[in-house]
Amino acid sequence: MGERLAGGNVAIALLANTIATGAALVALILTFGPISGAHFNPAVTLADASQRGLPWADVPLYIVAQVIGAFAGAAAHLMFEEPVFFASRHARSGPSQAFSEFVATFGLLAVIWGCARLRSAAVPFAVASYITAAYWFTASTSFANPAVTLARSASDTFAGIRPADAPAFILAQLLGAAAATALFRWLIPTLPEVAPTVVVPHAASAEDLGPGS
Repeated sequence: MGERLAGGNVAIALLANTIATGAALVALILTFGPISGAHFNPAVTLADASQRGLPWADVPLYIVAQVIGAFAGAAAHLMFEEPVFFASRHARSGPSQAFSEFVATFGLLAVIWGCARLRSAAVPFAVASYITAAYWFTASTSFANPAVTLARSASDTFAGIRPADAPAFILAQLLGAAAATALFRWLIPTLPEVAPTVVVPHAASAEDLGPGS
């Protein structure tokens, strides 16, 4: 929709994508935070499990659900009379793009870990604000999510990525998440004790939301 209405203006198309993504993130994290911790991102799930916020036994199911959910989102193509799945031709290659994804995911996990320590209720708004900003300050437009990266490779749209470019993005994202987790494990040594506040148990209240994104 953004690409079509922008009339060839890439900045307007990017702004449209940014607003839609940021607004949807707030709504979805608030909705699913009390249920599952609003884990939409395998990098977040792996980072949280590494800090004992989520049992490792649950990680494979989370990641499978995330990837299925990401590809299910391609059904949006039907609203615009496009094929549901079609390989993207949008080139996003090179060291600068991979480094951008490292930065994007590092920042995302930094926001999650930093807010979750004492201000868990602010996580949905902080995450959405960060992703909205990262669309503009990273060269890659901040995918910051391995599942989304895979799904976007099957979408030949403004938001797509060539399948050949996806592995470098995913590797950079995982490295960025690991680096941020290690840094905040050092900055906040008591992180494992407070990790349960990062991912909301099923019985938790709506006020104590998980990391999301």
